[in-house]
Amino acid sequence: MVTWIVDQLLKLNPWVALSLVFLLPGLEASIFLGFILPGETAVVVGGFLAYEGKIPLFAVFAAAIAGAILGDSAGYEVGKKWGDALLDKAPKRFVKPAHIKQGKDLINRLGGRAVFIGRWTAVLRALVPSLCGTAKMRYRNFLLWNALGGITWATAFILIGYLAGTAWQRIEHYTNVVSYALFGAALVLIVGLVLFNRRRQKKRDAETEAEMAHDESEPRSASDEISSSSDEVSAP
Repeated sequence: MVTWIVDQLLKLNPWVALSLVFLLPGLEASIFLGFILPGETAVVVGGFLAYEGKIPLFAVFAAAIAGAILGDSAGYEVGKKWGDALLDKAPKRFVKPAHIKQGKDLINRLGGRAVFIGRWTAVLRALVPSLCGTAKMRYRNFLLWNALGGITWATAFILIGYLAGTAWQRIEHYTNVVSYALFGAALVLIVGLVLFNRRRQKKRDAETEAEMAHDESEPRSASDEISSSSDEVSAP
């Protein structure tokens, strides 16, 4: 799916592609699009198009960074206004209780730094801003880590796309077959990273769900022991 999306982005009018460089990161946390489509997909393509000279590199940086920071700020406001009630209504297929628990645990451990760390994982990138709003984190603290995360994240993925374009152009004059193969390898690498992150996230989800099930069973066990003791005392 990600490969197909990248192919379609490359076929778009460059300025339409640039608008998606802004919109996809911006919608990850504001409407939880990050659970379905990682925003770095459009950012990497933007870097590649910049190397090809189809759009200015500074415009790609501006769009990606602005989208990342403004989108997370919108997610913060969503969480601040609607809180857990909105997350409870979200489809469990995408917003799993395990994801919410992971986000809350990260915020409890790290505070504002959780915004920066969460930026590098698709699931947490979509969730952490709204959870920060729900937790009533000071916006000044949130914005500081949001800006640091957005700038470094956007820069890293733009450079991945730009450097892929550099390698592709470097060998293009030798043979088109090799050049396309190299660009295809770059796409495979991107897809591989996405799949690896998803697999790691599933493992993390399983561990969190097991921990949640354990936490829920402990109060019941204690309640059963109290009930049993009460029966023994009341027995003649």
